[in-house]
Amino acid sequence: MTQTIGELLETAADRALPVVRGIDDARLGDRTPCAEYDVRALLNHLFLVVVNFQALAAREDVDFGGEPEFVTGDWRGRFGDETARLVEAWSAPGVEEGTTGRMGLPARTVGLMVLGDLTVHAWDLARATGADFVPERGVLDEVGPGLAEMAPQAREMKVFGEPFPVGEGASAFERLLAVTGRDPGWRPTGS
Repeated sequence: MTQTIGELLETAADRALPVVRGIDDARLGDRTPCAEYDVRALLNHLFLVVVNFQALAAREDVDFGGEPEFVTGDWRGRFGDETARLVEAWSAPGVEEGTTGRMGLPARTVGLMVLGDLTVHAWDLARATGADFVPERGVLDEVGPGLAEMAPQAREMKVFGEPFPVGEGASAFERLLAVTGRDPGWRPTGS
């Protein structure tokens, strides 16, 4: 049976939260696998995604144009609160029906987009800060094919980089990272 987006997001959030909560403030300026983001900027981006996709679940308009500063005060606690709201928003009855967002995409596709962001950016943050992160298999089974299907359009929109070459023995998660343009073996300089 196919899991709902709400169920998948709850599982993904359970894996992402320890990574985010474990980030020391001294690491906020560290590089990440996303060349354009340091840890602080990537956290701000991920916060914005989590907040905006709550609105998309409710069929509201969103603005991804700005990057507000979320990493202040008790940002670790607020990230937990916002991911709980995200799960709740995508667990509402009928949330996966119809379309949402300016592009008029199927709602389940939009839900898979935020699931992909939460999963991939949790890995980015884990790699940047030396934490462990392994996505749950059910999340990977849903998000992997979805991101692979969206990849050409995501590259056109400059959301994904060119696919990173991986060998035949690459795991499903390594292939997912590679399709987004990430080097699955990325490590911070000097590690």
